[in-house]
Amino acid sequence: MIIGHLGQDPEPRVLPSGDTCTTFSVATTRRWTSQQTNETREQTEWHNIVAWRRLGETCLRYLRRGSLVYIEGRVHTRSWVDAETGRKVSRTEIYASSMNMLDRRPDDGAGAGDSAPIPISSRQRQGSRSTSIGRTMPVPHPAPPAPDPEPPEDGFGDDDDFPF
Repeated sequence: MIIGHLGQDPEPRVLPSGDTCTTFSVATTRRWTSQQTNETREQTEWHNIVAWRRLGETCLRYLRRGSLVYIEGRVHTRSWVDAETGRKVSRTEIYASSMNMLDRRPDDGAGAGDSAPIPISSRQRQGSRSTSIGRTMPVPHPAPPAPDPEPPEDGFGDDDDFPF
């Protein structure tokens, strides 16, 4: 679980298998006061997010650079050999399972204090309307290989259903 701001607009990708995903980065900042100098310090971490299929399409449609989001997902590290250097490269990503937009809705009035975050899950109802990405963006070079397709559920998809 992380809460942070997007560093750039989400980028759509279509894998050779035909699966779609959307990638973006989220910055989280930790602030603390040094006990020795009594000055405020901060440290920013960047997290690579991969949202699959419909959740990815939703992220692509509604999120922009600077958007404040809450992301839930699992950590996944993948490795490959860089074609230019021949060195092994690793990248740690969060495979998003749900996303909440924490910014106010753009059409809310200035005095409307009742707006709530919009929860979006990768497990949306089957009967709901589907949207299409409808566009692709070129991948800058050198780019890491596309993320592995999301593996099937392991039977423990809901953390509230512990087997004990």
